Amino acid sequence: PETAQTTNEQILTLSCGPWQFKNHATVPVARPKVLIPVFPGTNCEYDSARAFQDAGADTEIFIVNNLCAEAVEDSAKRFAASLKQSQILFIPGGFSGGDEPDGSGKFIAAFLRNEVISDGIGALLHDQDGLILGICNGFQALIKLGLVPYGEIRDMAPSCPTLTFNTIGRHQSSLVRTRTCSVQSPWLMYHEVGDMTMLPISHGEGRFVCEPVLLKELIANGQVATQYVDQNGLASMDIAVNPNGSLLAIEGITSADGRVFGRMAHAERTQPNLYKNTPFAYDDRMFRGAVDYFVK
Repeated sequence: PETAQTTNEQILTLSCGPWQFKNHATVPVARPKVLIPVFPGTNCEYDSARAFQDAGADTEIFIVNNLCAEAVEDSAKRFAASLKQSQILFIPGGFSGGDEPDGSGKFIAAFLRNEVISDGIGALLHDQDGLILGICNGFQALIKLGLVPYGEIRDMAPSCPTLTFNTIGRHQSSLVRTRTCSVQSPWLMYHEVGDMTMLPISHGEGRFVCEPVLLKELIANGQVATQYVDQNGLASMDIAVNPNGSLLAIEGITSADGRVFGRMAHAERTQPNLYKNTPFAYDDRMFRGAVDYFVK
């Protein structure tokens, strides 16, 4: 698709207004259940489960069996049944299908498009007040499904936003600074606009691209949730700040209602004392926000 192009001179450090969506689910749950699917190549399921358990949730790690067509179909039926008993769906990071040619996350998206699962995802969002998170490979799947930025599974068109190869042409693994620029999501209820967090990244296809008209809508709606920033909190196209060359230094976006959140940085790969001599390295507020959306 035709995409907006940005330079350091043109880039905006975005800020949106205060959170305006309801901050609690209709039906409270003492310990919300998080469903974490594991696909061939997923490698963050244990970190993901720990992050949510530490925040007060119960978790189910669900291994998707793809040895044959019958196994995939059986996995789909069992996954849909687990989804009905869950409040949160979290698609973790990794390298699904070895980062398939022409875009990673395709197998994940294809599995979740199974009719029985896609119906369950619709019910999770619209009937159960549920939440969805996708990090890295999971973000790639969410954007291929349309769940971000559209908030629903839909057929994709060439004009839809996507995540593509890093401008450097290879995998990047480092720590990055992210800045919260919108808090219009349960995932960010404990964040404030301007908060900075240092988080690890590990991906080869994290560059967010989007057509200019839709990009303006996302900004106006407060759907651009987080950006890559320098030590002064300013968004930049410098590769040392924005490792994949993402448009407007965008690191994470949400659906319009804020309940689906996709981002590249691995917030689940942080815990006390894991990183040394590094500011902002530990931050569990995103997971606590999601849990407290159901608990309080």
